[in-house]
Amino acid sequence: MKYLHPEELHVGEFLASYPADTPVVMLNLLKFNVQANYLPGDEAQPCSGGQAFARYAQGVTPLIAGCGGSQVWQGRPAAMLIGPQDKDWNLAALVKYPSAQAFVDMVSSPAYQAVAFHRTAALEDSRLIAHQEL
Repeated sequence: MKYLHPEELHVGEFLASYPADTPVVMLNLLKFNVQANYLPGDEAQPCSGGQAFARYAQGVTPLIAGCGGSQVWQGRPAAMLIGPQDKDWNLAALVKYPSAQAFVDMVSSPAYQAVAFHRTAALEDSRLIAHQEL
């Protein structure tokens, strides 16, 4: 099964159960399409999934900063030492937000929606895992 977008139910449960005003670090695991899957009507030139994700990153980076967030780290997974060997993620990234609500507000904003189509076109599969710092 492929996963590209959070389900509304999971977002609601996340907001209800995550401590308010507590920073959250999102672990993003991303698998890119070979060719970006833009929809008819999307205003974008054909490109690879990696290039489409770079377009998304260019648009979302100021939005992350604008809500008080920051990218903590990103890298390419090198080897799966524990776990299924069939997952070949292209990119892993850690992004910190000041709160769960700040994250949800950002991804719900019109500015985010205006760039999110690049992410959808870029990805074959993804995981987004919220972490509370100890």
